[in-house]
Amino acid sequence: MQLATTIGLDIAKNVFQVHGVAADGSVVLRRRLRRAQVLKFFAARPRCLVGIEACATAHHWGRELTKLGHDVRLMPARYVKPYVKRNKTDAADAEAICEAVTRPTMRFVPIKTTDQQSVQTLHRTRLLFVHHRVRLVNAIRAHLAEYGIVAGVGRRGIDALMQLISAGEDSRVPAEARECLLALAGQLALVTRQIADADRRILAWHRSHALSRKLAAIPGVGPLIASALVAAVPDPRAFRSGRDLSAWIGLVPKQYSTGGKQRPGSISKAGDRYLRQLLVVGAMSMIKRVKIHGPGRHPWLASLLDRRTPKIAAVALANKIIRIAWALMSRPDPYRPDRPLAAA
Repeated sequence: MQLATTIGLDIAKNVFQVHGVAADGSVVLRRRLRRAQVLKFFAARPRCLVGIEACATAHHWGRELTKLGHDVRLMPARYVKPYVKRNKTDAADAEAICEAVTRPTMRFVPIKTTDQQSVQTLHRTRLLFVHHRVRLVNAIRAHLAEYGIVAGVGRRGIDALMQLISAGEDSRVPAEARECLLALAGQLALVTRQIADADRRILAWHRSHALSRKLAAIPGVGPLIASALVAAVPDPRAFRSGRDLSAWIGLVPKQYSTGGKQRPGSISKAGDRYLRQLLVVGAMSMIKRVKIHGPGRHPWLASLLDRRTPKIAAVALANKIIRIAWALMSRPDPYRPDRPLAAA
């Protein structure tokens, strides 16, 4: 019986599907495995190419199978889908994965280390806390507005409302409503402390990581963006250029070109939404600095602001920042602040 040289593994929570082919392309293996059987199954097999969709738990299985000596490659699920012949089943998915992993033009996802995933967990947890804080602030403002109590926008406004709730001296707020507002205020204070704690932990990790400190030298990039980039991009050489990394994040225009006519549209918004959001926020801080202090060392950005709106300029600047970041991640050279941003 021929041995499988290429295996497509469709991962799940408990039930896994395996599809294997020999060197001549003939199907030699179709099997369904329970979670506890996966590592035992691959430990008993000789080294082979294993394809997995880059979905939940894929990096964990990639690390475990790599330890067993297999050549594991992760692929975006959207690139595997065209190889599914007809109906959506686990067996059809495993067969499509097995076919897609052998394509010479397939793009693969580098396997992340546990350290990189822990930093990503820290970032995602912080983001969850931030979203929860926004919901709590909106709820407190909405409830108090029903009693004719409003405050200004921003942190000062919510601080004034928190003082009013804790004092409990405003006769316009009924006792029952005040108890609910005190509970919301307590949750808001707790979430605010958790966000501050996450910020401290991210800053500590950033200071201990040389590449993250190197990226923070780029204008518009701080510890939050630098640490998120290092965690999200384990191997910058997986991208041929800075534009490929920018396209992966979703900061380049969508293309609809035919007959030799180039028709770029709005940005694709594909890839990592969190990174794209951080980069645009960092670019907006640069734009604000240029507006206050003048063009200085950023004449390209100043000229762009004369022609485009600030938000369009922020996307263009974010695109430039990520290309510079890719160059720094791919080469040992540090960022040279003596070079203007326009010439980078």
